[in-house]
Amino acid sequence: MRLYDRASQGLRQVTLEPRMSVYVCGITPYDSAHLGHAFTYVHFDVLVRYLRHLGAEVVHAQNITDVDDDILRVSRERGVDFQELARREVASYERAMRALRVAPPNHSPRATEFVPHMVEEVEALLDAGHAYERTGTVYFSVATDPGYGRLSGVGRDEMLKLAAERGGHPEDPHKGDALDFVLWQAWQPGEPWWESPWGRGRPGWHIECSTMSRRLLGQPVDVHGGGSDLIFPHHESELAQAEGVPGPRPFVRHWVHTGTVYMAGEKMSKSLGNLAFVDDVIQRHHPLRLREFILRRHYRQDWGFDEGELAEPFSQPGRGPDDRDDFYRALDEDLDTPEALRVLDRAALAGDSKGKALWEEGRALLGLDP
Repeated sequence: MRLYDRASQGLRQVTLEPRMSVYVCGITPYDSAHLGHAFTYVHFDVLVRYLRHLGAEVVHAQNITDVDDDILRVSRERGVDFQELARREVASYERAMRALRVAPPNHSPRATEFVPHMVEEVEALLDAGHAYERTGTVYFSVATDPGYGRLSGVGRDEMLKLAAERGGHPEDPHKGDALDFVLWQAWQPGEPWWESPWGRGRPGWHIECSTMSRRLLGQPVDVHGGGSDLIFPHHESELAQAEGVPGPRPFVRHWVHTGTVYMAGEKMSKSLGNLAFVDDVIQRHHPLRLREFILRRHYRQDWGFDEGELAEPFSQPGRGPDDRDDFYRALDEDLDTPEALRVLDRAALAGDSKGKALWEEGRALLGLDP
């Protein structure tokens, strides 16, 4: 099987091992699951299903970011405790994923459960000379990592722009470099806190995922992924942190990212408020219809959501491959679920027992069986 790897910016062979690890960056639970979430997690569900079909024992971890700037902001706005907000939204998210037949991961770690381990990771980065402390906040120094930016492949100006858009606060006057990022945030009134060698505070966003990934799955992780909006600064910074302390290299073998879902010409996001929530959509359309609708788009594809298309028949597959080898060849080549489904459509149109058997086998593997 080959997957597109962001680090090498090309298709790379996945070495099938008896035991494999997959870490997917999960939700920040301050609002309901939307189509952007569904697109990512349905596709990673198929990846995990397929690796298991190939014989690997897959250990799948997907975190819950239950403390960060966004959830604390929303909890203040709504006048609700951040932990109660997280519990409520996680329950809603899990219901939506069950409806879409997304299997639960082996591990669903909450960031708040791993704070002592995060403190240890920050201490290790300080000891290694990759971090510095200013007024109780600890920052990662990107100047100590000459390869910073290698995952995203974008220049400094673009990194600064993305950091400003995605909570990196390049304007922070305490930073040695505008691209430096927070490992440990000093306590601010009204926020939760944990004790640390630098005083009360809470972990930064990026140290949460690299810590949970390393503690649960070890290193290297076979596949680490999420939405493409996480490439920078989140995954770039995770990589810098994880490889900034002693341990096996690389941190990740394959960096895999899903495309962006647009609505009315703009990226679907909580901050813009242009969301199609899974719960709302599946009240009007069968959940398996939505799952198939998603899988008929390649996982790396950027696409615009138009709910009207859910009520329309899927397009006819046309002439082309229609046997079992063709189905698995499509999945082997960068998890090409649209082509795999076209193969199944052609097999079904053949109208014979062989085609019917392939249709049933393939749709079961994709989580689309009745």
